Amino acid sequence: MKHIYILFSITFLISFTSFSQIEKERVRGIYYKVSLASTLSINTAYTLEQDDDSGPLINPSALFVNNTIGYQFDQRTMIGLNVEYNYHSQQGLHFLPAYLNLQHNIILDDTNVFVRGGCGTLLGMEKSFEKGSIYKLGVGIQEVFMNNNSLHFGLDFTRKRFGYKTLESLSSVSIFLEFMLF
Repeated sequence: MKHIYILFSITFLISFTSFSQIEKERVRGIYYKVSLASTLSINTAYTLEQDDDSGPLINPSALFVNNTIGYQFDQRTMIGLNVEYNYHSQQGLHFLPAYLNLQHNIILDDTNVFVRGGCGTLLGMEKSFEKGSIYKLGVGIQEVFMNNNSLHFGLDFTRKRFGYKTLESLSSVSIFLEFMLF
């Protein structure tokens, strides 16, 4: 009789664990994002003549490299802590912003549409990095693929205030591409 109980228990445990292997879609949890963005400017010295060495019509004028660690509350809302490196080549300025951002998906579909905003501080790590504050607003699309990882593509408007008594400012619109691990 003990053998039947043992056999029944083993069969029940095997069937229970086999059904528990079905993985539900994750909608909340910690994520990591890496991002590359650039602002583009028109080359005013550009000419249509092939012989002239005026360069390309559109030049990148700033480079942004961003790392984000955050938490996704549901399919629509996520919050993140960002540390970013910004280099504005035309002005020769370096920035190291640290800021919080909030992203909200306004359209949930195969390709999600989102808006986001953030604010924080410009860390003055060395003399070459400016101190101040940063504000960001953005819009973009999110393409979710395998295991809820996703690609984000869109536009960000950034406003930086820095310098003596934060009287100087720099505004830019950048195009970004992000990869999110969830």
